[in-house]
Amino acid sequence: MKLDTHVWPGNYGAEARPRMGFFTDTSVCIGCKACEVACKQWNGVPEDGLDFTGNSYDNTGGLGADSWRHVAFIEQEKPLSLQQAPPGAGGDGDNSTGMRWLMSSDVCKHCTEAACLDVCPTGALFRTEFGTVVVQEDVCNGCGYCIPACPFGVIDQRKGDGRAWKCTLCYDRLQVGEEPACAKACPTDSIQFGELEDLRERAGARVETLHETGVQEARLYGESPGDGVGGFGAFFLLLDAPETYGLPPDPVVGTRKLGEMWRTAALAGATLALGAAAAVARR
Repeated sequence: MKLDTHVWPGNYGAEARPRMGFFTDTSVCIGCKACEVACKQWNGVPEDGLDFTGNSYDNTGGLGADSWRHVAFIEQEKPLSLQQAPPGAGGDGDNSTGMRWLMSSDVCKHCTEAACLDVCPTGALFRTEFGTVVVQEDVCNGCGYCIPACPFGVIDQRKGDGRAWKCTLCYDRLQVGEEPACAKACPTDSIQFGELEDLRERAGARVETLHETGVQEARLYGESPGDGVGGFGAFFLLLDAPETYGLPPDPVVGTRKLGEMWRTAALAGATLALGAAAAVARR
């Protein structure tokens, strides 16, 4: 059984469950932002992105304490005919324009090897029985260690609050058998929720279908347990390189060798202490 699809032990006596997550198919995203609105409404996330940035239609700009879902609008200078374009990819059938839209709803990846969880000194970050990573706002002390630890820049401190905030994958809804608000609100099923193992099979079939229809650039991002964070709990089907969407091509959890680093530091400290003791004994 794969590391990132196994049954996770329950927290606080909760029953163990299969790992749940998101598969976001950007090829059918229409940029409606229903996911952003639903996330804010259900989770009580403060409003943001109300000021015109001049940056296309991307008013929120990125994930943060007040944007747990972020819909990116990428205007790309690349010819794409109507026959080649999957739903949501844009294109008007005129290759002379050389333009297309790429849209993608980004979210916390709920990493299998979560650096944010590793560095949290208070236990505010914890792994749920669904395999997701959640911040407990009543335990967070605002130290900020988790922010630089995240290889995706997902977690942020809220202004005037100081505590860390991010997507919880609607943990409260999962506990009562409901799907996350963003997935429920998505009108095109671009955001799909379910057991990760099932989602990976579905995603693989979707990529094959796109390749058969001529969309050779379709690829999966974060679907493999062998990546730098041990596998994503929220992975994506992209129509271009990850960098195009503002995603790191090779994310690596910075705390992967934390145990080895502590052992090395302890050995170095012990060697130093022995050397000092030997020096004192020779006097």
